[in-house]
Amino acid sequence: MAISRAQMMKELLPGLNALFGLEYQQYEDEAGEVYETESSDRAFEEEVKLAGFGAAPVKSEGSSISYDTAQENFTARYTHETVAMGFAITEEAVEDNLYDSVSARYTKALARAMAHTKQVKGAFPLNNAYTAANFAAGDGKALCTQETTSGAGNFHTTIDGTAIDNMLQTASDLNETSLEQAVIDIAAFTDARGLLIAARPRKLIVAPYNQFVATRILDTELRPGTADNDINALRTNGTIPEGYRVNHFLTTANKKRWFVMTDVPNGMKHFTRTPLQTGMDGDFDTGNVRYKARERYSFGVSDYLGIFGSGNIT
Repeated sequence: MAISRAQMMKELLPGLNALFGLEYQQYEDEAGEVYETESSDRAFEEEVKLAGFGAAPVKSEGSSISYDTAQENFTARYTHETVAMGFAITEEAVEDNLYDSVSARYTKALARAMAHTKQVKGAFPLNNAYTAANFAAGDGKALCTQETTSGAGNFHTTIDGTAIDNMLQTASDLNETSLEQAVIDIAAFTDARGLLIAARPRKLIVAPYNQFVATRILDTELRPGTADNDINALRTNGTIPEGYRVNHFLTTANKKRWFVMTDVPNGMKHFTRTPLQTGMDGDFDTGNVRYKARERYSFGVSDYLGIFGSGNIT
C-alpha cells in the first residue's frame, strides 16, 4: 500500500533533521577559532568603540580635580544575511517509495552546502584583510593596516592621528623571526587615547600551506632550523598559549597569509540572528515534497586590535 504524502512527511522529517544535524556537525567550525559569537534580536547590530580617557594626572594638594570626556571613536555595524537552501523530492519518487534513499543523500548534501557557506563567509574578512574596498573595519580602514605600508590616510589611528599598526611593517612569510616581531608589535598596541594596553597574542591562524611551519615554530623544544641547541623561546615562554589553528578557507591566493588573534576583547565578532532551522512541506501544484535549511548571521570586527596580520603576502 502506498504511503500518503502527509504520513511520509510526518515520519521522514525527524530522521532527516537528525541526519542533517549529524552531517552539519561533521564540519569543524573553523570560523569559531577567529570570532566571538553573540546572539542578536535585531536586523543589524552596532557596536561603538569609545576612546576612553587619557592618563590620569597627579592632583596637587588643594587643587581641583581634572575631568576628561570620553569620545566615540567609531561604530562597527553588522548587517545580518539570510543563508538558505532546499531541495524537492518529486511526487513520482514518493509514489515509487524512493523518497527514503533520495532524501538521505540530498539532506547530507544540503548540510555540507550550508556549512561550507558559513565557513567561506567567516573567512571573508581574513581573505580581504588588506583591502578596505572589500572589507572595512568600523573606522573605514582595512582590517589590518600599517602606517608606512598602507599609505597616507589608510591606517588605523588614535584620536590625535598617531598610527596604530596591526600588521607587520614588511609583509613576511611565517617563520620564527616574523612571528616574534608580531608578538613585539602586539605588545606595543595602544588604545585610541594612546595608552598602552599590554595586549598579548592568543593563537595563530594559518592556511594548510603553513601548518607544518607552524608546528616546527610552536611545538619544538629547540629553535627550528639551527644547530645551536638554543631553546625555542616562543614555546618555552608560552608566547602563543592557544597554539595554532588551520583555516582551510583562506583562498589559494592567500595561502601564505597568517594571523595572530590577540587577547583584546570585542575583536572579531560573529552574530547569530536566527540559528540554523530546517523544515519540510508539500507543494500542492507539483506534488513535490520540499525540505529546506535556513540561518541568519553576520561576521565582522568591533575592535581591529583583536587581530594582527602578516601583511599581504603573495
